[in-house]
Parts: sequence; C-alpha cells; structure tokens
Amino acid sequence: MVWTNLPYYPESVLTNADDYQKAQCLLDISAPPDARELPVVVWFHGGGLSEGSKSFSPLLKNENFVLVGVGYRLTPKAGFPDFFEDAATAVAWTFANIERYGGDPKKIIVGGHSAGAYLSAMIGLDPRWLKPFEVEPGQIAGLILMSGQMTTHYNVRKMLNYPQPEYLPIIDENAPLHYLSPKAPPMTLILGDRKIEWPARVQENELMYATLRAMKHPHVEFHENLGFDHGGVGNAPGAAEQMKAFIEKVAK
Repeated sequence: MVWTNLPYYPESVLTNADDYQKAQCLLDISAPPDARELPVVVWFHGGGLSEGSKSFSPLLKNENFVLVGVGYRLTPKAGFPDFFEDAATAVAWTFANIERYGGDPKKIIVGGHSAGAYLSAMIGLDPRWLKPFEVEPGQIAGLILMSGQMTTHYNVRKMLNYPQPEYLPIIDENAPLHYLSPKAPPMTLILGDRKIEWPARVQENELMYATLRAMKHPHVEFHENLGFDHGGVGNAPGAAEQMKAFIEKVAK
C-alpha cells in the first residue's frame, strides 16, 4: 500500500502558509499489505538542504517495514530554520498518525542520507525542535545517519553568514556533535570509503562514534563501506544489511 502527498502540517498552519510550503511539506507512506505494529523508518533525502525530493531509502524497499518519505523546504526558497521545523513536524506527525498505516509509534526510526542525516541527527539529539509537539528525542527508537555532516552544516553556515572557511569544523548549537549524550537514541553511522567520501565526513562521524563510546552510550555503531563514495553509499549492499540489522535490534 502506498499513500502519497500527505500534508504533515495542520490545516491551521497551512491556511497562512505560502504556496511553496504547501507544495513541499508533504510525505509519502509505503506499507506492506495488512501491516500492523511494524517498525517505521522516517527518511529525509539528501541534497545539501538546497535540492532533492522526498523518497524512501532504496535499501529498505520490499522489507517488512512502514516507510515514510518526507519532503521539506529548501534554500534559497526557504531559510533557516524552516527545514528543522519541517523535519520536526513530520516526525511528530508520524508519532501521532502512523498507527493508522500499520506502524508502531514505539518503533519509529528516523534517518536519512547526507543533509537528511544531518536533519535526522539534529531532530534526534537537540530537544528544542520536537519540544513544541511534546515529543522527546528519547521516544525515537533509533537514528540511521548515512554520510551526514555532524558539525554545523555548510549550507547553514552560508545562510547564517558564518565567517569561517567551509571545511573548518564548527561545533555550535547547529551541530549534532554539540548535543551528544549517553541518553541519546540508539544510532548507526553509515559512511562511504574515507578515500572517496566527502572531505572529512568519515572522520567527523568517527569523532561522534568515539565520543559516544567514551560517554558509555549503550548502542552506537560505525560502518565504513569501502569502495563507495558519498552518493554511492546510499546503494551499497553492505549498507542495506547494516540498516536492516540495526532496525531489527532497536525495534523489537
């Protein structure tokens, strides 16, 4: 079963929204026939916060999960923090509604690739985004962070006029690394090959992994998929197995 273009903002918000928000802030759902109490994967697409469109992870198609593909506002048509607000609203909508589509609200995994992983990490680690919906990051069953930027995203830095060079790592209130805690949701960090990945992407995720391990976080995984670049890791067979194994562990 597939449902497409479901608005995740309430009508009270959409009444005053512009056409771009109405067209962009939609989600799709895919579920097996007769789905009931299945694990749910909310997926945010990549594209540097400036391009891309809603999709399901290709690595999870035809699995016994409920999949949610989220569209969100992009720069330059939208600005900071529209994409954070969209991501949080979509996750909160999923908690409130996914049972009607065969998903278990206690088994919601949030994830994405590249910029989508950055959004997932921020929503899953920084409590300010879900707080208006009375949802806490600890209610998320797990985070799948595929090749995400764990320092402050380069496009956020552009939007907010940071003076530092692009590759100088910034860890402030807009960086997932700023919010690490042993109480953070279980997470898996899935990367491509450091020799051909986005510059420094593997290393900043290694820092995240090492820091969480030092904090005695109970469940954090790190996977480097050799031979796959930044875009290619989204189709890596090894990454598919890593994701499915993680979901089975955290969504029991």
